Amino acid sequence: MKPRVLLSYVIIILLVCMSVYPALWIVMSSFKVGNSLYSESLIPDALTLDHYKDLFTSKKHSYANWYGNTLFIATMSTIIGSFLTLLGSYAMARFRFYGRKQSLMVMLVLNMFPGFMAMIALFILLYQLDLLNNHWALILVYSSGAFVTNVFVAKGFYDTIPRSLDEAARIDGASHFTIFYRIILPLSTPMLTYISLVVFSGAWVDFIFARLILRSQDKITLAVGLYNMVNQRNSTEFTLFAAGAVLLSIPVFVLYFWLQKYLVEGLTAGASKG
Repeated sequence: MKPRVLLSYVIIILLVCMSVYPALWIVMSSFKVGNSLYSESLIPDALTLDHYKDLFTSKKHSYANWYGNTLFIATMSTIIGSFLTLLGSYAMARFRFYGRKQSLMVMLVLNMFPGFMAMIALFILLYQLDLLNNHWALILVYSSGAFVTNVFVAKGFYDTIPRSLDEAARIDGASHFTIFYRIILPLSTPMLTYISLVVFSGAWVDFIFARLILRSQDKITLAVGLYNMVNQRNSTEFTLFAAGAVLLSIPVFVLYFWLQKYLVEGLTAGASKG
């Protein structure tokens, strides 16, 4: 084996270990007896499921409610955000109108800045709209942000679909919406999968904006609830936090594992053209 190839394998193995080991430690800690995350070995001497049971039976923490809130926000953000991205990107790719290039340039510039720079402005806007401590505030922000974030990838995917399909359908009398719904949308399954997963995972694990907007305990999401669980003074619920983190990761893990084929296809196809 050539030294360069050997070095590549060594680097890949090290990166995999650096990524898997912390996650595996959290998983095993969630089955550990007691409250401390410290353990002399990766696999604890005694295993228990009490921490998972306590998440749903504890009167101190409303984990099931947090889970429901997060699932609602992430699902609605995915549906609305994917719909807006598909329609908006299709218009950018297929139609020529005044301000098109300028709009794309503005969205390109916006993608260069971190999202938290706009949080104060969004907070004031949502306050004026009386949407603070409201799940729909998060849904609106996540959905609109999905379009700005994914417009270039989705547009690149639409550019790979031959325009001759549109022209043939238009000759047969199809409207623009019919072309999009009957021809373009079925061909966009990989891209739709990619966008949906990105929007869902972003809304599912977001902490900063959710903590800024949501105030009452019955409205908070999983990320905020788990942070509050270990942020309290003299908190010793670290293994309970580990169990909650494991359950938090399951939906995203299952979706990525189940849809990984479409995810790779959508990402590579959308990157072929700009």
